[in-house]
Amino acid sequence: MPDAPSADVAARSAPPPRPPGAAAARRPRPPRQRGTDLEPVRSKTHIRRRTLTWIGLNSMGAAAVLALVRFFWPRALFEPPTTFSVGYPGDYGFGVDSRWQAKYGIWVCRDAEKLYVILAVCTHLGCTPDWLSSANKFKCPCHGSGYDSEGVNFEGPAPRPMDRCKVWLAPDGQLMVDKLVLFSHDKWDDPDAYVA
Repeated sequence: MPDAPSADVAARSAPPPRPPGAAAARRPRPPRQRGTDLEPVRSKTHIRRRTLTWIGLNSMGAAAVLALVRFFWPRALFEPPTTFSVGYPGDYGFGVDSRWQAKYGIWVCRDAEKLYVILAVCTHLGCTPDWLSSANKFKCPCHGSGYDSEGVNFEGPAPRPMDRCKVWLAPDGQLMVDKLVLFSHDKWDDPDAYVA
């Protein structure tokens, strides 16, 4: 009789029968490693790759932040002033003076009667001509337009003479030039187009 209860307990604790071909469930095994021992061993190549990856990600983040800051920064053009002084009339001899060509894009010219300022813009397509003192003419490097010392076109595709800027004497005796006020060939007789 003493075997009857133990047989009852054994029958209750036995797993149910498995269907044919089914896999038996196993208990999970505890890992053999714990904590930092789970990380793989890092080689120098692995460390270099990870460092380069972080450098690349940080660079992309910095570029994105700079682009965002630039987006909100005002976009302003800082151009030279359009009204400026070019010195005294006695500073200029007869002929064409090209000292202001690079800074302001003008030539100060003087003949026997007057002093005037030519805007250094070709009337064909807007290139900047050069003053050739050996040939005594302005020559456009883009398409070959030629102008005499007064700015009148005589060769090339330029359709008309170059424009002149407004020029006047300031109270202190210096020459003042305004590049926004231009005079075409038919208005060169205007008193604001030259200084007598």
